[in-house]
This record gives sequence, C-alpha cells and structure tokens, in this order.
Amino acid sequence: MDKAARIFVAGHRGLVGSAIVRALQAEGYANLLLRTRAELDLLDLASVRRFFESEKPEYVLIAAARVGGIAANNSFPAEFIHENTLIAAHLIDESWRSKVKRLLYLGSSCIYPRDCPQPIEERYMLTGPLEATNRAYAVAKIAGVEMCWSYNREYGTQFLAAMPTNLYGPGDRYDLQGSHVIPALVRKCHEAKVACADEVVIWGTGTPLREFLYSDDAAGAFIHLMSLPDVEFRRACGDAEHPPLVNVGSGIELSIRQLAQQVCDAVGYGGRLRFDASKPDGTPRKLLDVSRLASLGWKARTPLATGLRQAYVDFLARFVHGDSLPKR
Repeated sequence: MDKAARIFVAGHRGLVGSAIVRALQAEGYANLLLRTRAELDLLDLASVRRFFESEKPEYVLIAAARVGGIAANNSFPAEFIHENTLIAAHLIDESWRSKVKRLLYLGSSCIYPRDCPQPIEERYMLTGPLEATNRAYAVAKIAGVEMCWSYNREYGTQFLAAMPTNLYGPGDRYDLQGSHVIPALVRKCHEAKVACADEVVIWGTGTPLREFLYSDDAAGAFIHLMSLPDVEFRRACGDAEHPPLVNVGSGIELSIRQLAQQVCDAVGYGGRLRFDASKPDGTPRKLLDVSRLASLGWKARTPLATGLRQAYVDFLARFVHGDSLPKR
C-alpha cells in the first residue's frame, strides 16, 4: 500500500480497529478515512453508499462488528446476526462497486466447528456444527467470508478474510455482561484486590483451552497481509476450491484456569479462584493452525504475560484514574 493511499478502517474506535490505526500511523500512513458510528451508520446502506461515492477509499479494513462474550452472545443472538450480516453485506458490496483495490474482512475463530480437529486449519470451515453459545455471530462472520469468496470468483476482486483468535489489549471493553474473558477477568481481579476479597468467581470449569493474541500484534498481522506483493495477495485470496481465508493467532494455548492465574499475577491479586461449573464453558478447545500466516512471513511477538500487564495499565489509565467504569 502506498503511504498516501486512502485507507478506510471501519470500526476504528474498537479494540482491533484502534490497534490498526495505531499501527498504520506508526508506519507513516497519513490518509486514513475514519468515521464514528454517529458520522457513518454502517447498518444504513444509503449512508454507506454516499460515503464510498464521496471518499473513494482505495483500501478497506473491516474491523467493525457487534462483539461480546458468552453472556452477550447468548442474550442477544438476533442483534449479533442482524448487525454483523448487514455490516459485511454493505461494506463488501460497496467496496466492489467502488473498485477498492484490496479489502480485509476480520472475522473470528468461532466460525469453525465446535469439535473440529486441532489445531484448526482454514479448510475446516463448514465441516461440522458450530458452538451453540455463539452460533448467530459465527454464521454472520461465515457469511462475510463467503461474500469475499463469491465476489473474488465472480468479479475478480481482491478481498481477503482474516480469522483472528481471541484478542485483548488497549481499548478493550470491561463490561462484565458483554466483554470477553480477559477484560472480564482483569476487572474482576482488580475489584477483588481493591475490596480485599478472599476469592474471585469465574464462569465455567476452567478446563477449556484457549489461544490469545495481543491486539497490536494482530494489527501488525493485518497490515502485513494487506502489504503483501500482488502475486502473494492474489494467491491468498483463494480460488474456486480454496476460500480467501487466513488464520491469525499466536499458536500457543492455555486453560482458562491458567489464564485466570496469569491475570491475577498481572493485576497483583492473591486471593482464591472459584470456578462456577453451572455456567457454560463454550468450545472445549480452540487453537488455530497459523502455518499459512507463518509462510507469508509473520508471527506473534508479545508474550501473554507482557500483554496482560500492558492491558492492566490501559485499564487503570482509562477506568480507574480516568473515566468511570462501564456497567457491570
């Protein structure tokens, strides 16, 4: 990508989008097209079309999404499938209409079957039933991948889908009803430390295995993909038999129990961990095969312990020494 290229980052205020903006700015990209939800409603096709017609982005990174943890996915499946499907449909179709040079659609590792072989290869998409607790979100994200694939095959576009593992880092949400596991644990452990509580209660059994990637590492991977030489990028965009799909992860997994202890260490909380087995665990194991990404020249850099400390610093700066905490 040329440094002066017009680059639209959809969802630039979120965890992933803000990391992408930081990475682009650090590398000298100065012509970023950024719009808040109030300025551009991605659920409104007419507004999206006007934006593309007036701003004419050359490159598009779709980080906008309605996201959340198990509780949010279980409680609002209609909103998750509706909003995420519309975002994908509007942005991908308008990118084609506007002759965008390259597009990167960000999905989620939850697109893969609940019980598929490990580590998870890109070819496992649509080979088995999805995890029930986030099926609506997963189906919407699969639709986005299929749209990229369909437009590439029919119109010759260069639309690529990246499936990141569980992400965390600066800019995360700490709403206990809607956040993912790491921000929820950071807040719980911090509040327990402040209250001198004897224990922290954590959903599930603590046995599921998960993979995590620091958000700034993920942003580096996304920009690396968008900056590939033309031949490599076209190859990554798939063909009639292979979807335009690349896994993005660290390649390292640990149990939720081990994760919780690492969060305690980062926060400085020394109490007990109590696991509530009456709450859902979600998928038993979810480790991405990142060999395709490695073959394209990228691998994760930030160790989990380092990333958790940086995430806690961000939490303190934004919600303890800065704004008030989001709702519980």
